[in-house]
Amino acid sequence: MTQSKIPTTVGDDDKLHEECGVVGVWNVADAAAITALGLHALQHRGQEATGIVTHDGVRFHAHKGIGLVGDNYGDAKVMAGLPGTRAIGHNRYATTGATLLRNVQPLFAEFEFGGLAVGHNGNLTNAHTLKRTLVRRGCLFQSTTDSEVFVHLIAISLYATVLDRLIDAVKQVQGAYSLVALTNDMLIGVRDPLGVRPLILGRTHGADASGPGWVLASESCALEMVGAEFVRDIEPGEIVAIDRGGVRSLKPFVPQKPRFCVFEYIYFARPDSVVDGKSVYEARKRIGHELAQESPVEADLIVPVPDSGVPAAMGYAERSGIPFELGIIRNHYVGRTFIEPTDQIRHLGVRLKHSANRPALEGKRVVLVDDSIVRGTTSKKIVEMVRAAGAREVHMRISSPPTTHSCFYGIDTPERAKLLAARNSEAEMAALIGVDSLAFISIDGLYRALGHSGRDAEAPAYCDACFSGDYPIPLTDHAEPRDPQFSLLAELA
Repeated sequence: MTQSKIPTTVGDDDKLHEECGVVGVWNVADAAAITALGLHALQHRGQEATGIVTHDGVRFHAHKGIGLVGDNYGDAKVMAGLPGTRAIGHNRYATTGATLLRNVQPLFAEFEFGGLAVGHNGNLTNAHTLKRTLVRRGCLFQSTTDSEVFVHLIAISLYATVLDRLIDAVKQVQGAYSLVALTNDMLIGVRDPLGVRPLILGRTHGADASGPGWVLASESCALEMVGAEFVRDIEPGEIVAIDRGGVRSLKPFVPQKPRFCVFEYIYFARPDSVVDGKSVYEARKRIGHELAQESPVEADLIVPVPDSGVPAAMGYAERSGIPFELGIIRNHYVGRTFIEPTDQIRHLGVRLKHSANRPALEGKRVVLVDDSIVRGTTSKKIVEMVRAAGAREVHMRISSPPTTHSCFYGIDTPERAKLLAARNSEAEMAALIGVDSLAFISIDGLYRALGHSGRDAEAPAYCDACFSGDYPIPLTDHAEPRDPQFSLLAELA
């Protein structure tokens, strides 16, 4: 898994980073604007680059750019250059391939059946293996992203229709993915056989009398943004094809027990989303309830590490009866660091994003609630900041189990040796980050918070490989050493 080479916000290397976000719309007036709004709602899933491809009934139109949705689609001239009533869009966080314009999705190619644009959220675990085979067959790769494998597999397929070619392609890939694709006369959505990555279907007003408009998106918050009605989750292993005849469902895979990514509930999804049938906000509060029951502590204040720790901290406060206070204030206006990131600036990086609320903290026994500990560097600095503000005791409670393994399914995590929990006990981690006590929710407690009796080791309900090391999809590319970059060409971003 290749990390991005562009500068990131100071301190951001100590968080698990989002996968990507996808949107597709069909028979919707101002399709590009609706897609851009949906992508704006999904900005939390990827901030490095964004792209939209539309179709006006005759031709495809595309605009891609490095940076945020608002920076790329706030220009009326750009939007005027994206006509049509159908479109797909993509927000990128790089898990394979550096952040270069040629890697920005949707990818587009011309085939004998017409044009095809593809946007992909997730990671393929046999992409390098497939690429070697495809290159031997004469395929010419233009990007360094694993998503291009889909394009080449469709290109060489011997099936006649685009749907059959797509089915042929997805049956050859391994990994976790949600896919949106746009052809001359069809919008397609695909979810991987285990349903690790999310994808939902919504309905809205149609652009003409041919029927309703349809929206595919990674999360329901995108539907709320564009005024669409939630219809249902795309099922694991399902392909939906949307055209003038409506919505068709195909299920080409042998059914398997789903393994939805549990970290969507802990951190990745927006709190106002409903994913896989559960309110993310309520799930996080229940995780906080369970955490308080498992790991109580005598304290004066429950303080979230903003923003992702807020709902769990609320749940912890409700169950424990200890007051909830905003003891740390986040600066929402800091993006990528505006100062050259020297060692001194990196040391101050947490203060660019977070400030201690001294009047609330001084003299108090404080419980900090956060969603995860990755490397531990940010946690250590936040604890130092809270102690410097006069806190008498600092305890930390984490609303996920210890992150002990890397993710290979579309979440950018450090290699295992750099994960604090992979090489230290709970007591050792507490000493390293400087807290009076540290506790994580148990993996059974996490499952209970999500409505299960506990984790069934024989048939887990979720993908929890980052906690358990139980990888449900083969790691084909990682069975042997390989060059982590997907291209021989080095470029300046």
